Amino acid sequence: MSESEKGSLVIIGGAEDKRADKSILKEVIKLSGGKSSRVALITTATNSPKEAGQEYKRLFGELGAGSVVTINITDRDTANNLDGLRILEDATCIFFVGGDQLRISSILGGTEVHRLLKRAYEEGRVIAGTSAGASMMSEIMVVEGKDDEAPRKCTLKMAPGMGLLEGVIIDQHFNQRGRIGRLLAAVAQNPNVLGIGIDEDTAMIVNKELEFSVAGSGVVTIVDGREISYTNISEQYQDDPLAITNVKIHILPRGYGFNLIKKQEIIFRR
Repeated sequence: MSESEKGSLVIIGGAEDKRADKSILKEVIKLSGGKSSRVALITTATNSPKEAGQEYKRLFGELGAGSVVTINITDRDTANNLDGLRILEDATCIFFVGGDQLRISSILGGTEVHRLLKRAYEEGRVIAGTSAGASMMSEIMVVEGKDDEAPRKCTLKMAPGMGLLEGVIIDQHFNQRGRIGRLLAAVAQNPNVLGIGIDEDTAMIVNKELEFSVAGSGVVTIVDGREISYTNISEQYQDDPLAITNVKIHILPRGYGFNLIKKQEIIFRR
């Protein structure tokens, strides 16, 4: 697949502004075609699919979306029913609401929905997600880990994501919940991938060249472990605090971005 065939990814760290400017959600609709956009909301991650669907349907309608349809997929049989998935083939944007990212990967992973999702991205359409809908986009996702203590291997649980964005691990609600420790532990275990932490009301918008820009009020944190010189992550006592040296960290607010191929920061404003 050539880079030029890819669509856009809008990866939101959760708790995006829904009352004031709604800048991130506006960008979703703009990228999806504005008044011609056709948004498919997937509510698999949440235990309150009706409420979440109604909220985003109202929001996207107020922002000028052409049409918004909610799809609540709760089991793998439904996720493999092609007759019930025609709306996904017609959507210009597929949007995942927040909740539990393991529900997304365990219910949708390897199904027809997963195949259609990847095809939509390859065909140039928009895939967007908030909170759990952000974590699921990477090859590897953080499922759980303690936020309030020094990072330790034993407190971190990871699982395969949906693999839309290769070579990264994504975490959300990042600085608000103090998740730098668990992202460092994740990168220590997988130093060949970039760790990406996205704040609330913040998004990384990934274009077809695999460059992203930062939108919203917070920051995106990049943890680059390719030059780690030492870590104790593989040693016997998993309850010991993590040791890690020579790790590179980038902090990127709005106006900045990152090239995921070259692993280099981008400054859009001077």
